Amino acid sequence: MTSFRRKRLGVAAAVATATATLFALCGPVAAEAAPTPAPATSSRAAAGDDWLHTDGNRIVDEDGHQVWLTGANWFGFNATERVFHGLWSANLDTVTQQMAERGINLVRVPISTQLLLEWKNGQAAVPSAVNTWANPELKDRTTLEVFDAFLATARKYGIKVLLDVHSAEADNAGHIHPVWWKGSITTEQFYSAWEWVTDRYKDDDTLVAMDIKNEPHGKQSESPRAKWDGSTDQDNFKYACETAGKRILAVNPKVLILCEGIEVYPKNGTDWSSTAEADYHYDWWGGNLRGAAEHPVDLGDQQDQLVYSPHDYGPLVFQQPWFQGTWDRTTLERDVWDPNWLYLHKNNTAPLLIGEWGGFLDNGPNEKWMKALRDLIVENRISQTFWCLNPNSGDTGGLLNNDWTTWDEAKYALLKPALWQEDGKFVSLDHQVPLGGEGATTGISLADLYGSG
Repeated sequence: MTSFRRKRLGVAAAVATATATLFALCGPVAAEAAPTPAPATSSRAAAGDDWLHTDGNRIVDEDGHQVWLTGANWFGFNATERVFHGLWSANLDTVTQQMAERGINLVRVPISTQLLLEWKNGQAAVPSAVNTWANPELKDRTTLEVFDAFLATARKYGIKVLLDVHSAEADNAGHIHPVWWKGSITTEQFYSAWEWVTDRYKDDDTLVAMDIKNEPHGKQSESPRAKWDGSTDQDNFKYACETAGKRILAVNPKVLILCEGIEVYPKNGTDWSSTAEADYHYDWWGGNLRGAAEHPVDLGDQQDQLVYSPHDYGPLVFQQPWFQGTWDRTTLERDVWDPNWLYLHKNNTAPLLIGEWGGFLDNGPNEKWMKALRDLIVENRISQTFWCLNPNSGDTGGLLNNDWTTWDEAKYALLKPALWQEDGKFVSLDHQVPLGGEGATTGISLADLYGSG
């Protein structure tokens, strides 16, 4: 039995990287006029009342009102380009506004520990993968200043941000490495990078959540690999989640801490010393949270900031054993989702946020899986961030088409029911700003929905 997850960035990423410098210098033949530049600042102008915490299996605002985090991933800061992919042709403000107007109230932003350390050490560079014809407001901005500009733009349109350490190194394939340390990137640097970025944005409730590490994984016979138990071993992801989480919360006790699963977990009667395949349960990278039953993540006095965050994919990413033969939502829920992570929701242990799910529409098994998980998300109001906005994700595609301008309307239609809507309006996670920004006709704010108190 095997489990495998590989987000291939696709040929488009390599081609775009090669042409980004030319675009940055020359620009396309024609481009729309850019909007007013967003200020490069990490300060928050609003009241700072949008922090979230948990209550059982719900995520709630500071008044105790339930919120539903429903969004998408936009990658690139984790990769060699060190900025969002697509800025080689698309305008940052335009794409962000489109996401808000279409109901995405949370953007998961993958990043690397290496880039965070570069920012911490004052080594942020001006990226070559930004087309300054399409993004004149980003001219001469460093990667850190581009991130700040995105936060300001997200704030303007009522979007909140989830930061995800996707890999140790700034590498398009960095997520394939199974653990959170690599080469010159140590575990202590991983923790200190989290502390630094938390401190920088501790007063900005645009950045409401931290996903400690993307898809820790590795099989029982591999080294290194991520495990989950009660030890303080370096490769125990449960311990890494607790340590990073507590250090983050010591800086900002109001930010959500997301902890993903791993890949394999020992069956009853066995332990991590076994290298026998038959002794383990398997799931997607980051999807196996069986260990949280016996060894839950402990954040101490800030336990109500903990959210578990599994990932789940369909047969076009990998033909898992549970996709063999006859299967449907009932078998997936019974055999895969319940034992690996859904039990945490059903037992009212903690909220879930499915950090990655998505894929190509094939009018077949992959679409069948996607609709089944979508329906589970909607019926249980489970928070989620769809993978992904980017069209250059090789094994899933994206919500945007290859032009980075138009949307894949069929895929968006599949996702749309899993985006938070009330009375036909998309709901922001901001108390003041409706989703879509001031004057938006498609979205409302939390104050619009719940009142001011």
